[in-house]
Amino acid sequence: MKKKYIYWLKEISAKNVKEAGGKNASLGEMYNALKKEGIKVPEAFVLTSSAYFYFLEKADLTSKIKSTLKGLNINDLKDLQKRGAQVRKLILEANFPTDLENEIRKAYQKLSQLYQRKNVDVAVRSSGTAEDLATASFAGQHETFLNIRGEEELLQAIKKCFASLFTNRAISYREDKGFDHFSIGLSVGVQKMVRSDLACSGVIFTLDTESGFPDVVVITGSWGLGEMIVQGKVIPDEFWVYKKTLKQGYQPVVKKTLGTKDKKLIYQKNGSGTQLIKVPLADQKKFILNQKEIIQLAQAALAIEKHYSQKAGQWRPMDIEWAKDGEDGQLYIVQARPETVHSQTKELKIKEFHLKNPPQPILEGIAIGQQITAGKVNVIEDASRINEFKEGEILVTKVTDPDWEPIMKIARAIITDEGGRTSHAAIVSRELGVPCIVGTKKATKTLKDGDEITLDCSQGGVGKVYRGLLKWKEVEHSIKDLPKTKTKIVLNLGDPESAFKYWVLPVEGVGLAREEFIFTSGIKIHPLALLHPEKIKSQKERKKIENLTAGYPSKKNYFIEKLAEGIAQIACVFYPKEVIVRFSDFKTNEYASLIGGQFFEPKEENPMLGWRGVSRYYDEKFKEAFILECKAIKKARNEFGLKNVSVMLPFCRTTEEGKKVLEIIRKTGLKLSSDNGLKVYVMCEIPANVILADEFLEIFDGFSIGSNDLTQLTLGIDRDNAHLSKIADERNEAVKKLIAQAIKKCREKRKYVGICGQAPSDYPEFAQFLVEKGIEAISVNPDVVIKTILLVAEKEKKNK
Repeated sequence: MKKKYIYWLKEISAKNVKEAGGKNASLGEMYNALKKEGIKVPEAFVLTSSAYFYFLEKADLTSKIKSTLKGLNINDLKDLQKRGAQVRKLILEANFPTDLENEIRKAYQKLSQLYQRKNVDVAVRSSGTAEDLATASFAGQHETFLNIRGEEELLQAIKKCFASLFTNRAISYREDKGFDHFSIGLSVGVQKMVRSDLACSGVIFTLDTESGFPDVVVITGSWGLGEMIVQGKVIPDEFWVYKKTLKQGYQPVVKKTLGTKDKKLIYQKNGSGTQLIKVPLADQKKFILNQKEIIQLAQAALAIEKHYSQKAGQWRPMDIEWAKDGEDGQLYIVQARPETVHSQTKELKIKEFHLKNPPQPILEGIAIGQQITAGKVNVIEDASRINEFKEGEILVTKVTDPDWEPIMKIARAIITDEGGRTSHAAIVSRELGVPCIVGTKKATKTLKDGDEITLDCSQGGVGKVYRGLLKWKEVEHSIKDLPKTKTKIVLNLGDPESAFKYWVLPVEGVGLAREEFIFTSGIKIHPLALLHPEKIKSQKERKKIENLTAGYPSKKNYFIEKLAEGIAQIACVFYPKEVIVRFSDFKTNEYASLIGGQFFEPKEENPMLGWRGVSRYYDEKFKEAFILECKAIKKARNEFGLKNVSVMLPFCRTTEEGKKVLEIIRKTGLKLSSDNGLKVYVMCEIPANVILADEFLEIFDGFSIGSNDLTQLTLGIDRDNAHLSKIADERNEAVKKLIAQAIKKCREKRKYVGICGQAPSDYPEFAQFLVEKGIEAISVNPDVVIKTILLVAEKEKKNK
């Protein structure tokens, strides 16, 4: 019986990997199984692996290829390049069998008729039979050809796909993964192009690619055809959507980042192929997707993940390619494959990295892989020079593509000027377990051959490069071995960029989420400068504000969205456990350091004891800025669905002040706990808070003890005064008596009491004292969570 050489998508499912390859089998699976979910997959026909083997057989290529590759040493890059080129030449110069060629022509004519075009524009995609599997992605190993028109060009593109099974990188990759060159076939998909050259396209992961946090959909995209993102030639826009509340009907776009998107790939103006053009500055400053489109793509990603997980009988995070058609305005899914790094993790472990006294970084970019490493730099800007690279060096380059893979696997680390977290360099580095920093913009200019540097990718989304070989410490913990405690262990956290990496920590939420980190690293602009830009006298500062707020409908909206997103990134990691967000607690000098801040802040002799905390919030000079903070909380709770967000007021000197601020919060539309809404705690950090605990607890939902400020105000010390730091110790008996009294009062009134000062993180005996006094929650820094759990468990055991 004659083997079938061409299938249409309606005839293919995930069962057909052997004939259609991983990519095309997955397309058929989505085309047939997910139409009911509203997922659109462009029509296509598929040349099977049988057609590939038939082509090899009729052209008598199998023996010739085997002979050419016999005795190959993939570590000899020159030998690999020479033999790979010989094999590809053999394939490209061979002729199709007549019957196979006729079938291809007829299928193309049929596809053209379906779209009512003479020569329909198609993408010609390679699909290996060992590609896009759950254990090996073969990412970018084989070629894709875009905007192919006409039968002759199609036939040539198919041969190029066949030849791409023997690119240098594909030969090397198969050798590394233990795949036999001749047991692997290649299918070719011929699919109607989505006109994303007139719109945008990108990649979706159904988990956070760096931390493995499973509850977000990460969408990246740029203008034009999607090859620019995969090749890492642009820094794309990024959108994070939280899965759990998305399923409840909310619209939780918990993070948006505007990429540079300065180049795009479009159709060649005359005939087949593509061309690269510059993106107008106005478009660079726009987000490629609106809210409705972001949510639509996230919902599609959830449906795809659910379907593939059900088929696999286990959770199956997915790597998806999408495209928007500029002619019909519709969103299409053009590829889906299993994610191959975090899905292979069998046991949850926490690996901590600690750099000792790092200096100022010389470069920053997007961190890939949660590690620290150090070594010597080798700057290679062109793939023709990869023979100069030595094992164990740090590769520094503008951008990588699959031709670089033979040296990527021997690199200690990789740094690129361009690219985002779904670029080629990022994807391959993850799979290889090599730390990488992409999108630095200037690594090839800043670093030189032989430079000794240290890379830190362990502190969240921002990767940092330091001069010199620095020292660091590594500690690994297994989650399953940790004891349970009656006292809640919660986190002190402020940096949203690092939040996702803590999802595996066995904590009961967040006791202190500091807004200040979001102000300084995310918003960067004084809120009053956004509300009153006309008061900014500096042209330089005005320009900074314009650049940062590009892509947002208004400057006020920029502040609310950025703050809400920062809060949401922390809250979604621990949902539904409580996350207590402290309203801004900058001093006047710290507010003044924000962009535009100098035009709104007074100069104070001692800002530590000055216009800070609650005293600012109801003051007419600052009240409208505080209202923006309240609106950000409202957005996080009501639009994102993160009802686990509670708030905390810092430095509340009197109950009268507290009542005024609670009224402002109510007027912004936030329901308080008395109406089954938002819980509002107060920092217990002024002796007056303890002395008048009954009165404060009458209006607030509980205390969070701030031991740093409570210590300085009890002992009469400015804690910024280094000369007196030896006296400023939370273990002082006077301070401990106040803390014990505060805990007792909260217990009597059945109100929450926790501590969010530094003391439990620094002093084990202080943590034990808190347990003894019956504190409900101890909030500590992430690096001492494990130590604190063990200490508290030991103390609780002794107390029984």
